[in-house]
Amino acid sequence: MIRELIVSIDDDLRRLAYSAVEGFKIPLTHHHASFQVLPEGPGRCPLVWTTDVLPHAMAEQVRLRVSRGAQVMKQTLEAL
Repeated sequence: MIRELIVSIDDDLRRLAYSAVEGFKIPLTHHHASFQVLPEGPGRCPLVWTTDVLPHAMAEQVRLRVSRGAQVMKQTLEAL
């Protein structure tokens, strides 16, 4: 389980920023991420997930976790 701090929510931009602050299974000293939903047209809204971490050497490990999280979100939304 990872504890996250909500940094900001912007309804107008459809953006949520957060920071994972506890429960890392990899040695991170910094984590900040955001989700933003971009209106693209009828029935289409891409989600942009940006994540910054330190140390940079852990970026690939985080990328794998983000990719898996994106897959789970996609499957969940498509099942609705």
